[in-house]
Amino acid sequence: MNSTTNTATKRWLPHTIALVGLLVLLYPLVWLLATSLKPADEVVTSLDLWPGHLEWPNYTTALEGVSGISVTQLLSNTLLIAVGCVIGNVLSCSLAAYAFARLRFRMRKVMFAFMVATLMLPHHVVLIPQYIIFNRLGLVDTYWPLILPKFLATEAFFVFLIVQFMRGLPRELEESARIDGCGPFRTYWAITLPLSRPALITTAIFTFIWSWNDFFTQMIYLFAPEKFTITLALRSFVDQSSTSAYGPMFAMSVISVLPIVLFFFVFQRYLVQGMATSGLKG
Repeated sequence: MNSTTNTATKRWLPHTIALVGLLVLLYPLVWLLATSLKPADEVVTSLDLWPGHLEWPNYTTALEGVSGISVTQLLSNTLLIAVGCVIGNVLSCSLAAYAFARLRFRMRKVMFAFMVATLMLPHHVVLIPQYIIFNRLGLVDTYWPLILPKFLATEAFFVFLIVQFMRGLPRELEESARIDGCGPFRTYWAITLPLSRPALITTAIFTFIWSWNDFFTQMIYLFAPEKFTITLALRSFVDQSSTSAYGPMFAMSVISVLPIVLFFFVFQRYLVQGMATSGLKG
């Protein structure tokens, strides 16, 4: 009897711990959804999770946007930046990773070590030099400072991720392609790139999420309201009046989070597959 009890306990204990952890992780989202439906005074004074009165006009106000810019345009601006960053990172980081993983050239190991070392470099260190460069090029208050660096393989994390995956691919396929007359770029495009799909999907998913949620970089480079993203609109939504419109602000927060949640549910299978078969597995 005790043996049966111990076996059942060992079987259900991990599931119970995982369920408790899931509830803890989901609580902020539930709180955000509930708060977006509360009146402004109830947000500050009430400790109840669910509102006593559903304030649906919060979403009506949020959908009107900020500074005359609709939520649809804000979401379109954010999507444009996110898709551009995804395309740039996947192409440039995979090219750099192929060079480090498959090609032989002088100081390859030194350059790879230097590239990995940049992972420890804070983003704020390079922010001012980058801003000076883009300002002199006349690209400030455009989307180019947010998208163009992604086409230059500046994300060392994703380069390292794809390198680790490509090193596990069989070299026989590339040798066969070389015998058939394929050069390095043709081999990369026709052989290595399709085989690296799990790592590329992982790169695309993380890039999309990070670009969508980015606030600091967009705040530095974007000034015109018509070019604002949904994250910048949240700040402007509060700043456009001296009052504390908590309900509409949280309603817009729900709207900004919803595409990310849907994106994750659609691509979670590819994300798990990519993390299990790429350099993230350790």
